[in-house]
Amino acid sequence: PLPLASLAGSIGARPAVSRKLRPPVAVEVEGEVIQALGAGRYRVRVDGSDHLLICKTGGKMGKFRIRITGGDRVRVELSPYDLTRGRITYRL
Repeated sequence: PLPLASLAGSIGARPAVSRKLRPPVAVEVEGEVIQALGAGRYRVRVDGSDHLLICKTGGKMGKFRIRITGGDRVRVELSPYDLTRGRITYRL
């Protein structure tokens, strides 16, 4: 058997520090609402391109039911994983 003195240093020792990966940063763009799709979702065209997004209202906009209609200018956060989906964070 192993002597207990050799195990004493490992008892209660801190585990190796793991480095956590940082979450990806959301990309913010501005655009114009083209169409209301229902269920709090909207089709948005990004400024300076023909890129179309499907966006939902996010955060307190959904909580306080901020109304968004076609033609409104909005600020959108895009997910770095799927650049066709986004969250409307601000109505300009």
